[in-house]
Amino acid sequence: MSKYTEFHRRSIEDRDAFWAEQGKLVHWNKPAEKICDFSRPPFVKWFKGGETNLCYNAVDRHAAKRPDDNALIYISTETNEEKVYSFAELQREVERMAAIYQDLGVKRGDRVLIYMPMIAEACFAMLACARIGAIHSVVFGGFAAGSLATRIDDAKPVLMVSSDAGMRNGKPVPYKHLVDEACKLAEFPPAKVLIIDRGLDKGFPRVEGRDVDYAELRTKHLDAAVPVTWLESSEPSYILYTSGTTGKPKGVQRDTGGYSVALAASMKNIFTGGEGETMFSTSDIGWVVGHSYIIYGPLLAGMATIMYEGTPLRPDAGIWWQIVEKYKVTVMFSAPTAVRVLKKQDPAFLKKHDLSSLKALFLAGEPLDETSHQWIMEELGIPVIDNYWQTETGWPMLAVCRGVEDSKIKLGSPAFPVYGFDLRIYREDGTECGANEKGIVGIVPPLPPGCLSTVWGQDDRFVSTYFSLFTDPVVYSSSDWGIKDENGYHTILGRMDDVINVAGHRLGTREIEEAVQTHPAIAEVAVVGVHDELKGQMPMAFAVVKDASTVDTAEKRAVLEKEVMKKVDESLGAIARPGRVLFINGLPKTRSGKMLRRSIQALAEGRDAGDLTTIDDPSTLDQIKAALAK
Repeated sequence: MSKYTEFHRRSIEDRDAFWAEQGKLVHWNKPAEKICDFSRPPFVKWFKGGETNLCYNAVDRHAAKRPDDNALIYISTETNEEKVYSFAELQREVERMAAIYQDLGVKRGDRVLIYMPMIAEACFAMLACARIGAIHSVVFGGFAAGSLATRIDDAKPVLMVSSDAGMRNGKPVPYKHLVDEACKLAEFPPAKVLIIDRGLDKGFPRVEGRDVDYAELRTKHLDAAVPVTWLESSEPSYILYTSGTTGKPKGVQRDTGGYSVALAASMKNIFTGGEGETMFSTSDIGWVVGHSYIIYGPLLAGMATIMYEGTPLRPDAGIWWQIVEKYKVTVMFSAPTAVRVLKKQDPAFLKKHDLSSLKALFLAGEPLDETSHQWIMEELGIPVIDNYWQTETGWPMLAVCRGVEDSKIKLGSPAFPVYGFDLRIYREDGTECGANEKGIVGIVPPLPPGCLSTVWGQDDRFVSTYFSLFTDPVVYSSSDWGIKDENGYHTILGRMDDVINVAGHRLGTREIEEAVQTHPAIAEVAVVGVHDELKGQMPMAFAVVKDASTVDTAEKRAVLEKEVMKKVDESLGAIARPGRVLFINGLPKTRSGKMLRRSIQALAEGRDAGDLTTIDDPSTLDQIKAALAK
């Protein structure tokens, strides 16, 4: 039995002793009375009766030991700003923000909605909530007013923290009018809106009696000392909304103690980052990766964390690697989409900078194809570790836990179940799959520390959404397809609703995408199922080529389309062959890099593309329409 197999086994079979051990990685004001209270399944309380504080563990304890070490590195290539905060400076700024909150009437258990660009003040805003026991709900700065209003009405915040504007591709993206509109639409608007004025949206309107200025209040509370509020382990730390396939967004509710321990343990066992090192996660605080691995995880481990406002290509495709060199980044976390974007650029950008500090690159957010995995690993010459998790779990469910044992990497696979997760692959009848048999990824409860404790204000929805697919026994359903090989390596095959049913055969879009990507001319592809009178559904592929000259005539397009189809035939058989392969310059994605598959599918079926509030580049939809019209 390998070292890791034994480590994982102990986390399941000797659960309480295992997690009591991991619990020592954080400071407790009062120790837990019970490690795991699973008396009301599927609900679980971790470290019951224990008292701790996320902000204390992330900031204060390091500021006391290592006040001058880097804590937060803020970089904006949009405004050309760069500022480094030590742990002592970060604590001061967080205490000032916490004093502002208290001045505005925020109390323990109150919700604060944060609608912010990637600036240092967003970090202060989150940590200040954790400090005083308020519950933050971060909404991605870019959501439209209607989406923001829905989240306001669900969380019912007493305060919103926002900014005049974000910046993207050198242009200001005004926020304030969206805040005003959302507050008008909402039934329960916040009493106060705290505005960080960056000077990007000159003359934005202020609402008398509601809007307050951050700079003014910061000056007022410059010397504030705000003690931490010790919270019982199960008290909520935050709410983060995740869009479902149906109904209104679900407020994933996270606890305090379990989350602190899960993140601290993951930094040691998965990401192998420690005190004095630097972590760079290229996500946004509006998403779960931003919460776990920009704000809380690195700081809990005593690392410096980088908050980056900008794109991977501005001023050029070397910007991320320049940051790695400058700040001696040891751990980097990004998404497969970003890798595929970089794959289209000149590889010289990867060679320009000294990347010797970088121990590993971690990728998550969507399935990683083998081709991209191989390319980036060869280019960087370091381990590139795919990991799989969800907003709901808060930290990885599948990964190579390099801090325990450095297992071999399998291309395109997020590898093994992470300790604490009793993860299995199930058939639809609830029986377990054998090796190399496709099924649904499930977790035998209790869910480990760090996972959602419920859906905010809707315990019944928590049960019906996650624990109703398999009821004998009750299992958490991820709603993702997966497969495990004979060596225990897992591959995620996409969402259950990304399944195409071709003449009674179920095909995951991911499998077809993998096959298309084996053609050397293809940089990226999205496959969707399109209604077909004869077969029910047919796969249709929208592919981005590496070199536009390979598809600049109808003849060339026809040749390449045939070649791609042949690749799919060879890999999966004719049943999986796309009805069409259409070539475009870019795929529609959200600003966090998620593919807008449903919108692509809708256009392919001649329907409305639906809610596009988070799309990064609207012109990609026009390209799809044009390709379909040819």
